[in-house]
Amino acid sequence: MSSAVAELEPLPPPAEDLWARVRRGFAMPDLDDALVAKWEQWYVSRPDYVARMIDRSRRYLYYIVVEVEQRRMPLEIALLPMVESAFNPNAISVSRASGIWQFMPATGTHYGLKQNFWFDSRRDVVAATESALTYLQKLHGDFGDWQLALAGYNWGEGNVARAIARNQQSGLPTDYAGLRMPDETRNYLPKLQALKNIVRDPEKYGVQLSDIPDAPYFAVVKIARKIDVKVAAQLAEMPVDEFLYLNPQHNRPVIAGADEYALLLPIDKAELFAAKLQLTNQPLVSWQAYRTKNGETMQQIAAKFGLEVEGLRAVNGIGAKAKVPVGHTLLVPMQGSADAASDTLSQAVFTTVPQGRTFYYRVKQGETLAGIATRYSVSSADLRRWNGLTKDSVVAGQALRITSDFAPSAGKAKQVAGNTSKRAAKTVPKRTAGTIPTRTTDTSPRATGSAKPKVATKTSGKTTAKPAPAKKDVPVAKKAGAAAGG
Repeated sequence: MSSAVAELEPLPPPAEDLWARVRRGFAMPDLDDALVAKWEQWYVSRPDYVARMIDRSRRYLYYIVVEVEQRRMPLEIALLPMVESAFNPNAISVSRASGIWQFMPATGTHYGLKQNFWFDSRRDVVAATESALTYLQKLHGDFGDWQLALAGYNWGEGNVARAIARNQQSGLPTDYAGLRMPDETRNYLPKLQALKNIVRDPEKYGVQLSDIPDAPYFAVVKIARKIDVKVAAQLAEMPVDEFLYLNPQHNRPVIAGADEYALLLPIDKAELFAAKLQLTNQPLVSWQAYRTKNGETMQQIAAKFGLEVEGLRAVNGIGAKAKVPVGHTLLVPMQGSADAASDTLSQAVFTTVPQGRTFYYRVKQGETLAGIATRYSVSSADLRRWNGLTKDSVVAGQALRITSDFAPSAGKAKQVAGNTSKRAAKTVPKRTAGTIPTRTTDTSPRATGSAKPKVATKTSGKTTAKPAPAKKDVPVAKKAGAAAGG
């Protein structure tokens, strides 16, 4: 008789480390020059920065790797968010590029990433990854070369195309190394190459890469009910900050503004959340809509709903100096039943308060409303609303009123109102308890309110939450400069 107290069956082998899978998928030609060495040293000399970046990437990297592989793209692309944002989903550049893939507002809109009062899909990890990979595939189709495609992603495809045309006319090489380009773009691929080299052989560089399992980190749960961010986190039994790391696209303390919502939850929390949401009797929403009245001040409204004025502004994304017009809809704490509050959120129209400078722009021959909107990072709908237009057509000489952080310099346009602070020194409202943390640099047929939440059961990292199809051949520069979260 055996003397062993317990006999254990052999444990299954651990899941392979994701880094090994990434290394096998490297397929781009290597760069080997002084800029690569410079950026290798930059990352190696900042081990804390690299550790934070890797820690953030563990939530998203498996999903991105699967998506890149399914499109048969080189897996160097999966490391690109390290260059763009250090995998910080809340990274925002001085040029207003946002999310781990750093989409500019206009380019995000062109590639199906909606941006409104309630959410900014540029920060939606699933939607933005889909759009970024579609954009990169389009660029690769344009240029037939991944290095030029990445240069186009950073600099804009139009700029790359013009640089190629200039070199062709001069009989010069038209590859990445042969083109004249801004310093940021010249350093863009060397940064990616440096990270590739470190991932390929971390011991050589004395870098410790934390293990990331070759397995899904999150599952997708689809719900058709409005819900407070705090309540959603409680039902999933996870801290609010961690919930927002997976769902950073939500601008407000309540998830609303659509018919259906796809929530990302840790793989071991998804079924728990779905079950608790189905059984809970607690109110899911604690916010309501309120329209400002003539003569009311923000101080008076804040006091009426038990908030500090800074908190009211923060919840609604209103800058400290921005003026709120009469009749503007604000998000305020609930007074009354949860059902009534939810109804007000469905019936009200929420819009953002312009934060930038207001000026007049005179339309030039051949310009379009869409082109002017893209230049100043606003939408055509904004321009129509500000100028009382019923159509998208404009004529040369017409004066348009525009409010944008991208106002032209004095002398080129007449400033008439608004905040005159530099866009790089944007005022950020203070955070208030229960609100979404400030963003920093460091849907299916309509379901009934009682519908059971749907949990994505695939474990390949692929989900069914897809953004609108990308528009092809859109000559829009992605950004003028990126942010990297620390």
